[in-house]
Amino acid sequence: MESALLLHYLLLNHFRWPLLRFSSQFLVSLLVLASALLCNAADSSTKIGNGYRLISIQDSPDGGFVGYLQVKQKNNNIYGPDIPLLQLYVKHETDGRLRVHITDAEKQRWEVPYNLLPRAKPPMIKFIARSRKRPTVATEYSNTELIFSYTLDPFEFAVQRRSNRDTLFNSSGPFNSLVFKDQYLEISTQLPKDASLYGLGENTQPSGIKLKPNEPYTLYATDISAYKLNTDLYGSHPVYMDLRNVGQEAKAHAVLLLNSNGMNVVYTGTSLTYKVIGGVLDFYFFSGPTPLAVVDQYTEFVGRPAAMPYWSLGFHQSRWGYRNLSVVEETVENYKKAQIPLDVIWNDDDTMDSYKDFSLNCVAYPRKKLLAFLNKLHSQGMKYIVLIDPGINVNSTYDVYQRGMANDVFIKYHGKPYLAQVWPGAVYFPDFLNPKTVSWWGDEIKKFHELIPVDGLWLDMNEASNFCSGLCTIPEGRKCPSEAGPRWECCLDCRNITNTRWDEPPYKINASGMVEAPGFKTIATSATHYNGVLEYNAHSLYGFSQAIATHKALEDIQGKRPFILTRSTYVGSGRYASHWTGDNKGTWEDLRYSISTILNFGIFGVPMVGSDICGFYPAPTEELCNRWIELGAFYPFSRDHANYFSPKQELYQWESVAKSARNALGLRYKLLPHLYTLTYEAHISGAPIARPLFFSFPQCTMCNGLSTQFLIGSSLMVSPVLEPNETKVDAFFPPGTWYNMFDMSRSIVLEEGQYVSLDAPLHVINVHVYQNAIIPMQQGGLTSKVARKTPFSLVVTFPAGATESEAAGNLFVDEDELPDMKLGNGFSTHVDFHATINKGRVKVWSDVEEPNFALDRGLFIEKVIVLGLNGVEGTFGVEVDNVDVSVDASSVDITTPENYDLNGNSAMRKSMMVEIKGLKLAVGKKFTLSWKMANKN
Repeated sequence: MESALLLHYLLLNHFRWPLLRFSSQFLVSLLVLASALLCNAADSSTKIGNGYRLISIQDSPDGGFVGYLQVKQKNNNIYGPDIPLLQLYVKHETDGRLRVHITDAEKQRWEVPYNLLPRAKPPMIKFIARSRKRPTVATEYSNTELIFSYTLDPFEFAVQRRSNRDTLFNSSGPFNSLVFKDQYLEISTQLPKDASLYGLGENTQPSGIKLKPNEPYTLYATDISAYKLNTDLYGSHPVYMDLRNVGQEAKAHAVLLLNSNGMNVVYTGTSLTYKVIGGVLDFYFFSGPTPLAVVDQYTEFVGRPAAMPYWSLGFHQSRWGYRNLSVVEETVENYKKAQIPLDVIWNDDDTMDSYKDFSLNCVAYPRKKLLAFLNKLHSQGMKYIVLIDPGINVNSTYDVYQRGMANDVFIKYHGKPYLAQVWPGAVYFPDFLNPKTVSWWGDEIKKFHELIPVDGLWLDMNEASNFCSGLCTIPEGRKCPSEAGPRWECCLDCRNITNTRWDEPPYKINASGMVEAPGFKTIATSATHYNGVLEYNAHSLYGFSQAIATHKALEDIQGKRPFILTRSTYVGSGRYASHWTGDNKGTWEDLRYSISTILNFGIFGVPMVGSDICGFYPAPTEELCNRWIELGAFYPFSRDHANYFSPKQELYQWESVAKSARNALGLRYKLLPHLYTLTYEAHISGAPIARPLFFSFPQCTMCNGLSTQFLIGSSLMVSPVLEPNETKVDAFFPPGTWYNMFDMSRSIVLEEGQYVSLDAPLHVINVHVYQNAIIPMQQGGLTSKVARKTPFSLVVTFPAGATESEAAGNLFVDEDELPDMKLGNGFSTHVDFHATINKGRVKVWSDVEEPNFALDRGLFIEKVIVLGLNGVEGTFGVEVDNVDVSVDASSVDITTPENYDLNGNSAMRKSMMVEIKGLKLAVGKKFTLSWKMANKN
């Protein structure tokens, strides 16, 4: 234990700068070794418990059943005494969701509040306890796809899939039986060796999206920079997806442990063990069987992702260090001069008066000039967002603080507001579990919005981050923070709190990448929220509860669709906010890590996610920034953000980066209709915008661990360059036909999945579209407002040379700032596009729901591009509402490239592209377009 702690401490502290001389891989290896030693030291091999026996069982009024578990015998007191009697509650809540809930049968225990995450409550214990029946045999409980089975003594349970009897969760095995103590819960499951697991975040996983055995997975919201590997970061998502290839069939399921307490999850490759420091065991099993079905079932439970305004899909520029309004104005103007698309300009805390929330620095950002600037932005369809930290400065002259004290809204310690330090100095933290705080917070946002009509809010430091630890007081006789020292160094007078079992729990999770007390650099875990709720229990919910309060406030104030960006997240956060991955570095490693983190958050139900393009600090190279904007242009949330102390890295700072930005963002802005349709699909079904390849190709085992490429939706694949000095990229292509989005006459055709070497000079990002898709596009522009007014085109992809095939796609358009994102409100239209090739005839048509919105706005399709054909003959006939419309032959382009350098690669093909131009097909009307293929002898 001591040796592991010493190694970890030296690596992270004493040797921080000297270690720069070693390779990053060497450092990662040492840190992983240290973490493994810590886990082994903390998790003693001594048997912790002897388990429980099931002593009674009966049906519950809601269609489930309740049982009682009695501890088998008095166990040792490792981590405290066992709770003698537990209640087991099991219910099939839907066809695809099973709940298994275990808690103390005699005392109420902490659970994630039901008002924060709405769900059914288990039956009341006293009601069920009146008539217990003793179970006599082990049995199964099933009426859906998931089967719950159990044994009596010791009590163990398993969850199986009905369709193939595959065991998805099995708590029996060569590990501790169920352990349930006040501050230590443990349960394990067996796993097959070939299962691919994803999730258990938030952390930066150097090995990629697929969980790696024996790496540490600690879940506890912590302000640790995202470049720290294998540590608990800003959010807590105790859910994993399990993908298995059984025989010739791939099936996925997910397991959520709904628990907000800190936990270590130990994954060995053949087992997974939860070691939790409080709360209850509240498991939810989601049957899938496809990855998309899993996320659909998961977000049906935790909450569908928030509706997003159209402009949020544009490019965003931010920086900590825009020292005055003139710099912001200059930044916007420079983007325009460089002809780089930009929709949103952001301010960090630079607008604040001495870092105080809801205040304005009237010298650097005079209100009159700022309002004039915002009017100009808004007239161009652009938006403005600012940052808010949760800590409220303790300052008797500060009106926000005064109103907070008057309304008694702050987290307490022994009856007094808990004192911490963040950017403004001494602060109190609002208690968002308190209904009065939610109202007060909404009022403060309203007052601020009247001062500055911002278009969204950025919630930072909401883990909650604290520059100090323990119980602190404001020092007498010295200024805190001082003018000379860094603001992030603790200057309060503080002492450790070691006299409570909450501040020093018996079991230590691997908090902060080390075995730190859970209150390290955050709120003391013995502090209390509304109704006496301990910070120990509610800690990881802080950012979640703040996002809920902020979402309500913005919706009430603006009457529009709120846009909120939050750093700290929990299960269900995607219902209220988007997320960025925090403080990364401008390194090639961080560029690569960003893909896995973004893909994980899609699984977590937070599809609007991105990483700081070019890195938050210290400074990217020109080449790296080129490659990062090429990748970042296809993040769901695309934003450049930099540190106060970093040199300027706006995309126009280098001409080479500007060129790459115009290229990559140019395609993004053409794809905005498709991206916006994907946000609609995410909102109604949870479907991630950015997806791992296995979502569309679950049978392809090569895709299971692929973390260097990703899909946008089901059909667009992004293959970035992730290494320096490279002008080619080896990209994996699943079998089928893939068309280059920058030159659609080029294709890659494969009978089996394989890696293909692609040209990727400095300004090129490889983006390909798969066969059988229909992608709606527009002409692009420098803002989404301009791009949205341009005509539509459809890209239809058939397999190369196919004689019989079909393709499909869709389009959703609406009044994008309304709170609702749905059909049936009179302000939206949904179109399904279809295409077939059959018996020598090509047919493209549409089906329209709620046509009036699109018709009223005059939206129309001017061009249809069809890929994969062998040829055409005869005339083109266009039919709209059963009326023939003539098409001029000059409006038809047939392109077969003759000078395509195949580089000797048999997978690369020349592809015919049939382009029909000059159309004016109303998006809101059904249409049919058809023609006959040429005969080939």
